[in-house]
Amino acid sequence: MTFAITVTGLRKSFGDHLVLDGLDLNVKRGNVFSLLGANGAGKTTTVNILSTLLSADAGAVRIAGHDLASEPDAVRASIGVTGQFSAVDNLLTGEENLLLMADLHHLPRRDRRRRAAELLEQFDLVDAAKKPASAYSGGMRRRLDLAMTLVGSPSVIFLDEPTTGLDPRSRRAMWQIVRELVSSGVTIFLTTQYLDEADELADRIAVLDHGRLVAEGTPDELKRRIPGGHVRLRFADQHGLDMAERLLREASRESDALALRVPSDGSLRALKGLIDLLDGQAIEVDELSVHTPDLDDVFLALTEQKVTTR
Repeated sequence: MTFAITVTGLRKSFGDHLVLDGLDLNVKRGNVFSLLGANGAGKTTTVNILSTLLSADAGAVRIAGHDLASEPDAVRASIGVTGQFSAVDNLLTGEENLLLMADLHHLPRRDRRRRAAELLEQFDLVDAAKKPASAYSGGMRRRLDLAMTLVGSPSVIFLDEPTTGLDPRSRRAMWQIVRELVSSGVTIFLTTQYLDEADELADRIAVLDHGRLVAEGTPDELKRRIPGGHVRLRFADQHGLDMAERLLREASRESDALALRVPSDGSLRALKGLIDLLDGQAIEVDELSVHTPDLDDVFLALTEQKVTTR
């Protein structure tokens, strides 16, 4: 299996405060990997170390095939970083910001304007290319910020809370951009406080709590770890409800509805077993729906913290 990022035993302290306590991560190429955690859990510290902005106290890291400790310049050439706060220069136009990044990446002169034009087109900023960045909306600024990150064509991009403060439409536009990047083979390392964002985008999620990894898996795998999942069965008549209730001893009846709740982890195997059981007794079900805990429930259960609603 090919990994874009491998992290082994990563540790970091600030004075007596231990921020990362032996962190291990493996991020597959061409995936979105999301790191979740409460404020102060160590998310931004992790991103700062992996993006060479901060040194670790211990541990080994490889990014895009390069060792972080011995090949930091090669790592920097392979990555892009979009932080919590925009790196856009308000005094420059959108085009000038991109040309500045092209200069910093030492692109050949003949390629600089071509690359800037490509990114303005990709991020739907052509009409605003000649306007100063100070006149951009929040969503436009975030798109320009990410476009600037892509000037050097990185294979790994760190997105540290990229949609904080954006309106719902701008957030969804950013999500679509992330999907397009991943479909082109780019690896995304995402930190976010919006749990629906991680659920929507991430192939795998890791939950960080007080510097330690407390869970990792796909969104569905993490949800199945938390009690409370169930299958809701609704019946056309009282007879079907009564038959199912006698058959399914662990089920509970919903008040004022011809429906039962059957505890389930929501997996395909469990669902097939339930359907086969009902079918074997010729019990007709009018409607079936699967309900699983969401990532808010997962986060609360794993970190024992209150999720901040924004």
